[in-house]
Amino acid sequence: MKDYLASDIRNVVLLGHSGAGKSTVVEASEFFTKAIERMGSAKDGNSTVDFDPEEIKRGMSVFTAIAPCEWRDKKINFIDTPGYLDYEGEMCSGFAVGDNALIVVSAKDGIEAGTEKAVRLVNKAKMPTIFFINKMDDENASFDKVYNDLHDRFGKNVIPFELPIVENHKLVGSINILRRKTWYYDDLSKAKEVPDAYKDQVEDYYNQIAEAIAMTDDTLMDKFFSGEEFNENEVAKGLRIGVRNGDIRPVFAGSASKCLGIERILDLITEYFPNYAEKGTVTAYDNADNPVVLETNESESFTALVFKTIVDPFVGKISYIKVMSGVLTSDSQIYNANKEQAEKINQIYIIKGKNQVAVGKLFTGDIGAVVKLQYTQTNDTLATKGKPVHFKAIEFPVPQLGYAISPKTKADEDKMSFALQRILEEDKSLRFIKNVETHEQVLYALGDQAIDVVVNKLKNKYKVEITMKEPKVQYRETIRGKVEAEGKHKKQSGGAGQYGHVWVRFEPCDSEEMVFEEEVFGGAVPKQYFPAVESGLRECMNKGVLAGYKVVGVKAVLYDGSYHEVDSKEIAFKAAARLAYKAGMPKAKPILLEPIGKVVVYVPEEYTGTIVGDFNKRRGMIMGMELNDDGDQKIEAEVPMAEMVKYSTELRSMTQGRGVYYVEFDRYEPAPSNVAEKVIKAAQAEMEEE
Repeated sequence: MKDYLASDIRNVVLLGHSGAGKSTVVEASEFFTKAIERMGSAKDGNSTVDFDPEEIKRGMSVFTAIAPCEWRDKKINFIDTPGYLDYEGEMCSGFAVGDNALIVVSAKDGIEAGTEKAVRLVNKAKMPTIFFINKMDDENASFDKVYNDLHDRFGKNVIPFELPIVENHKLVGSINILRRKTWYYDDLSKAKEVPDAYKDQVEDYYNQIAEAIAMTDDTLMDKFFSGEEFNENEVAKGLRIGVRNGDIRPVFAGSASKCLGIERILDLITEYFPNYAEKGTVTAYDNADNPVVLETNESESFTALVFKTIVDPFVGKISYIKVMSGVLTSDSQIYNANKEQAEKINQIYIIKGKNQVAVGKLFTGDIGAVVKLQYTQTNDTLATKGKPVHFKAIEFPVPQLGYAISPKTKADEDKMSFALQRILEEDKSLRFIKNVETHEQVLYALGDQAIDVVVNKLKNKYKVEITMKEPKVQYRETIRGKVEAEGKHKKQSGGAGQYGHVWVRFEPCDSEEMVFEEEVFGGAVPKQYFPAVESGLRECMNKGVLAGYKVVGVKAVLYDGSYHEVDSKEIAFKAAARLAYKAGMPKAKPILLEPIGKVVVYVPEEYTGTIVGDFNKRRGMIMGMELNDDGDQKIEAEVPMAEMVKYSTELRSMTQGRGVYYVEFDRYEPAPSNVAEKVIKAAQAEMEEE
């Protein structure tokens, strides 16, 4: 593959629902342009882009893959992203370096949750977009239905440029609406007239395109309203402007598995999608977060964004980069602006699916990889030391589904920790927390499938097997009554003895931690033993008398006691404090507190009733509802955290994957008696097992 400058590069990210055929479109494009010798598939284990063992096992994309091809003296970097919601983090990585989008929609299944998400992304980013209605030769495929749904749902700028001709569930040809000509796939040598059955439809779509073209330029608008037809150059001009600014989103159709419609897609990408140089400038930021404008050409100082990291057991760390400005050469002195560290470039690669091809240079706008960078991670910016700028970080979704994990054997504790560190480097949509209170290690991901990928990686790549369970809910305990309790520790063994004696008053207060005070008169307990009493009580407060949860909202007052001039020691008063705790707290009307979370859910309006009803079942309270800018219903609620443990999976099921939610801890409230009874019983059973 020859060197390509920014003006010849098209970075195209493929988006859409899982199963729509994004990877097959890439595979077909690679095959059609002779970048590969034959088409493969994830199920057969020979796909160019779905090559990871997890993808082969599942028969679908799990990771973002890069597949470049050459067409009409242009380089197209296809960025194939997974459509399944559990792998949204990978999709975010790929989307961040795309300049144009190809949204693939199934002709059989139509608009799905992944389609809607893709359109929202391109709308927000104002990204030039083409729709490809795939699988036109499937049974029950319907171009008209899918197109009409796209047009109705996403606006009149979604316009078909070709009409597929299907006979007996077989795609036999297509009608070019702009040229009003028909091509049949068994004879592409010459165009034929539009069949009578399609003429009205073609004319209607032509008028839609003409009107959209007219809206891009005042001269073209005047010509359109005067009733004149556009010539070929005017059409090309209007389409380029319209596609680039999003006023026109062409719709094409075909069958990627049969390589039908692929040539037209490649033509459209090279003719109408903007190249990277056309951006003109990109905005980076200096160390003080002041904007720095960079030109998108080869003469600008070098910058690159690291958008993905792979830890390969043979090669080491592979950093996927997009050159945002300037040129990267294998002898470049580069600087990680985020880590403020110099990095050494050993070799530059072009990524072709699972293969890396060594190259000498990487020009502005191109996508490639460098290996064995010491300090660099995903979201870092590589630049020059003389101009150490950084780009805004890619925003990854916040994982909400957590599992407490532990190695099956204690000997694998360090091994698991090392492996997770590597996996977390690769996937920024994962979160790992060591909970000091519950003593659990909790792994958070976007869904069960994402968790399963991690489990399989640990087992197959790092030879670590783990056990998983639902993480413990962090309940609290407090008291509602006031009680006075005595604690006396007296021990005689041989010569020296131990003696400590205290009276402690326990009462409720408003505090997260225990409040300790002393009201000792007359030196009944010498001052030097106060810290020991406090220390003993604080240790006890970490394990409540009901279910062993941390105790909050308690004021402990040391008000009396006695001591022995010889036998009294700090350890004795610490032990006496524990005895007072054990004697007094069960009588102070202890209660269980449950954590309450603030939940925000975004769903299409038709699911509002379902979500509200579900929150009622979860003992939740609706705090507010409003429509957001995307037309979704925003529902705010307060719900016990114990009811939200599996909500990620359940919300997806309730909304066909269209719901998104965020939850954060807000406060503690007394748990209802039936809930408290259940929690206490379970905790006691667990303590008995231990």
